[in-house]
Amino acid sequence: MTKARAYIVGTLDTKGEELLYLRDLLGAAGVPACVVDVGTGGGAPPAGADVSAAEVAGHHPNGASAVLGLEDRGQAVAAMGEALARFLPTRADVGGVIGAGGSGNTALVSQGMRALPIGVPRVLVSTVASGDVAPYVGPNDITMMYSVVDVAGLNRISRVVLANAAHALAGMMGGAAPAGEDKPAIGLTMFGVTTPCVDQVRAALEADYDCLVFHATGTGGRSMEKLVDSGLVLGCIDSTTTEVCDLLMGGVFSAGEDRLGAFARSGLPYVGSCGALDMVNFGARDTVPAQYEGRTFLIHNPNVTLMRTTADENRAMGEWIGARLNACAGPVRFLIPERGVSLIDAPGMPFHDADADAALFEALERTVAQTESRRLIRLPHHINDAAFAEALVESWHEIAA
Repeated sequence: MTKARAYIVGTLDTKGEELLYLRDLLGAAGVPACVVDVGTGGGAPPAGADVSAAEVAGHHPNGASAVLGLEDRGQAVAAMGEALARFLPTRADVGGVIGAGGSGNTALVSQGMRALPIGVPRVLVSTVASGDVAPYVGPNDITMMYSVVDVAGLNRISRVVLANAAHALAGMMGGAAPAGEDKPAIGLTMFGVTTPCVDQVRAALEADYDCLVFHATGTGGRSMEKLVDSGLVLGCIDSTTTEVCDLLMGGVFSAGEDRLGAFARSGLPYVGSCGALDMVNFGARDTVPAQYEGRTFLIHNPNVTLMRTTADENRAMGEWIGARLNACAGPVRFLIPERGVSLIDAPGMPFHDADADAALFEALERTVAQTESRRLIRLPHHINDAAFAEALVESWHEIAA
């Protein structure tokens, strides 16, 4: 069995002292290490490198020449990040990854870290870790630590911070997770306005499945699909696809163009629905783009403004979702709640619009290429009705058996 090692990743030409300090700390803690150089200069490998920058760069789809010796530093860093993201998953002995540096190193190393499965320990000491770290962490369990001082030599501050980071990684790699559920895991997506539906689904399944509920706020959808790509779930009941609204209409909770992509890649069982496709999410009311003035809004709280989607927008979403369902090779059931897609899309509620919903449902029916394994099912229920939750569960049992 291959012994797991800590991969220490960085640019040895500028951060060699700090990276080798991490190596020595990990060694003292009994953790074998592998130092990976990701410098883009193209010169001779610096002392201390176990893996040269040339070897990493060779994993770029266009070869090492697309990475090393480029005059444009930004282009070189981006290319090396892509190469690292292809290199790390090929190493069978990666037990954890640690890096340290400034903004360029953070962008580069975090790209490689994000390519690894959930559960692999990853610690990144960074000068930008006290700000918005979402671009670096994404839907991953990456630990970022603010460096306090710049990563520019060893001093009384950097020694302590780097030591804490090294010991944290050693602890992660040496500690076993407590015994947990031995039931198969499934992913569920939920929003506040679909909570009654998901709570009923979870209650019906939790005796047999470890139900992992994801808040559909962009990162939530990406996190669920990261688990799908990592093979850590059996499949998903994606009742709340609202992130598609924000992708297409410019809201703040988009999960990106790859939403549903993991199901196409994996072929895992997928049960979906139209949860909260009646709303686009923005920040405070004054952040709503001027192009949407005159629309129907609901102030959810001082920092969240909801906008009702129109019939035209719903048609676009139905076509977008339908095209992605057609790309799924695995079993698919997509359920349509004819009487409303959220708590506030019901008779007497502020977002009730039967015509807009009908446009969504018609576009789905027109776009989805139905087969024996891919089916669209219309039901005369509201999404939060008990009967609709039961239908989601029945569909899951049908395709996951």
